[in-house]
Amino acid sequence: MLGLRRVLTFNKEMAEQVKHFTDLKVWRKAHELFLGVLKDVEKFPRIRGAGVVADQIIRSVGSIGANIAEGFNSRTRKQYINFLDIARRSGAESENWYYKIRDAGFLDNETANIRITTCIEISKMLQSLMKSLSTIEEE
Repeated sequence: MLGLRRVLTFNKEMAEQVKHFTDLKVWRKAHELFLGVLKDVEKFPRIRGAGVVADQIIRSVGSIGANIAEGFNSRTRKQYINFLDIARRSGAESENWYYKIRDAGFLDNETANIRITTCIEISKMLQSLMKSLSTIEEE
């Protein structure tokens, strides 16, 4: 392995070495979003369209954390950055679904807007992590 655990200590805000993907703030934020999604979909109306949208939002939000976790165990930094990019794109997809959910009236505006903001924050965190990883020299 490339020593990604060591590479991840680049961030001065990280006082401790990252040893597991669950140590990453961005993964924890994505996990919290996923748990929120599971609660959100229970509030959706019991109609066909809402069920289809519920399946999509669960998949797209779940993909964010899953790709962060999978990428963390990559053999190369290039692979890791690719998984982070997939997670970032899943964040954009999730944001898109939350606009639809909000505008269709499946979820109250306040909750939907909080989820949209969280998707945007996660995407920014992932972009920052990708940028930092791409500027570190390999050992």
